[in-house]
Amino acid sequence: MQIQDVFAAYKDDLKKVDATLDKEIFSDVRLIPEVAHHLIDSGGKRFRPLLLLICAGLCGYRGDHRFPMAAVMEFIHTATLLHDDVIDQATIRRGKTSANNIWGNAASVLVGDFLYSKSFTLMTEVGNIAILKLMSEITNIMSEGEVFQLMKCGDVNLTEGEYFTIIEKKTAVLISAACACGAILGNASVEKIDALKKFGYKIGMAFQITDDTLDYMAREQEFGKSIGKDLEEGKMTLPLIFALKQCSGEEREKAGLLLADKENNTNTTEFIFSLIQKYKGVDYSLQIAARYISEARSQLSIFSDCPEKDQLNAVAEYILSRNM
Repeated sequence: MQIQDVFAAYKDDLKKVDATLDKEIFSDVRLIPEVAHHLIDSGGKRFRPLLLLICAGLCGYRGDHRFPMAAVMEFIHTATLLHDDVIDQATIRRGKTSANNIWGNAASVLVGDFLYSKSFTLMTEVGNIAILKLMSEITNIMSEGEVFQLMKCGDVNLTEGEYFTIIEKKTAVLISAACACGAILGNASVEKIDALKKFGYKIGMAFQITDDTLDYMAREQEFGKSIGKDLEEGKMTLPLIFALKQCSGEEREKAGLLLADKENNTNTTEFIFSLIQKYKGVDYSLQIAARYISEARSQLSIFSDCPEKDQLNAVAEYILSRNM
């Protein structure tokens, strides 16, 4: 099964998610839907909503609460992107001019806040206390991740452990929550909820590692993000962290000087790319991602064979193979 088959199987459900997004973004304050639609309609794959829909189906739930909860996942994800682009002073997001570059930082932050608060409004309407408790914890962890990444921005001594902490808090926990919330809607057993929570966490870690690795591999038109974008923003990602750990003291010193010199982007990018290539930082990162995917798939053994289980396995495989 391919990822296209999975999206095709949920085509009608995802249309209902999009309709929910449209309805809930509406506001008499015109700037709110303008800014929100700019990002939400800009080609995101609805990866988190899809996972929630699959996990709900796997646990026997096909009721209407799937759609507002899927919208919650997309709203929270979108809010973090709006906030991220302000922090990073980004100019491009998904191949388009970023919202902060069009409407300014204040509008982006405030619309992100609106999407966060809207998410909790939707969750109270669903009325599941277990979901509210989980999402309260998750959004708090995500905020910690943002602050921790800000503290570590430009730190050439960032360790692998610190990197994993950042991607866990910023990415993996929300993907984990999308899977767990689907199971909670289905009144699944504690064991099955935990298995899907762990599955989501593991694929979330792999998702961010491959995303960071693609920054050193993909052509811009293929991936919608600038080559070396993470370097420009002072973000240390796994391919570079590994290369710096392996390289000579002289190379590490040169890398540190170049990374500290924000005006020297071309030389920095060329040297860092050559360093990552020399010490096989991309290969190492993809091996770590593959390990996470293998661990994720093992969590599904608690479930009987069914289309939804096959779909989750297809999603896991896609994470490793995308654009590579």
